[in-house]
Amino acid sequence: MTTKDDHIYIDQILNGDANAFAILVDRYKNLVFTLALKMLKNREEAEEASQDTFIKVFKSLHSFKGESKFSTYIYRVAYNTCLDSIKKTKKHQNDMPIDKFTEHQVQTIDNALNTLTEMEYQKSIKDCIALLPEMDGFLLTLYYFEDLSLIEIATVVNLDPNTVKVKLHRSRKKLLTIFKVRLEPEMIAYYEGQRR
Repeated sequence: MTTKDDHIYIDQILNGDANAFAILVDRYKNLVFTLALKMLKNREEAEEASQDTFIKVFKSLHSFKGESKFSTYIYRVAYNTCLDSIKKTKKHQNDMPIDKFTEHQVQTIDNALNTLTEMEYQKSIKDCIALLPEMDGFLLTLYYFEDLSLIEIATVVNLDPNTVKVKLHRSRKKLLTIFKVRLEPEMIAYYEGQRR
């Protein structure tokens, strides 16, 4: 999946080949659905938001200037579509309390998330992320699972990169509170098994 390929299909669509859009939908449908599910926390709403996202992308494709990656453009449309859905249904989750964490503890969570692909706990960690408020889960998913840079995430959520950095830091702290309750015993058992 390359940016160059995306632009080839975009040109074909803009020249009247609607079938080329099916290729882009197929390429990004899982990513869009995953992000929508992180924000909306409801499968049906996420499916609807995903469909709405692709309809909006198709209708506004002529305005895509190629200044960012096409995936970033799609994430931004998906993000805004989910925000609209949240406003419509007035779904607001209570913020989770953040305990005082040391920098070392925050670095530990960072290391754990960065090594997800090497561990068997990916599903458990995704389940923990699903317990976070919409925005926190969305940001962590973009950063750790979609490998977007701070600048790309800032483009998606229309915030300054430094603001995104602060929000990611807070999101990791919130995730650590969930980890401590749900995963810590599992992780301890895993590491003790590794030392034997």
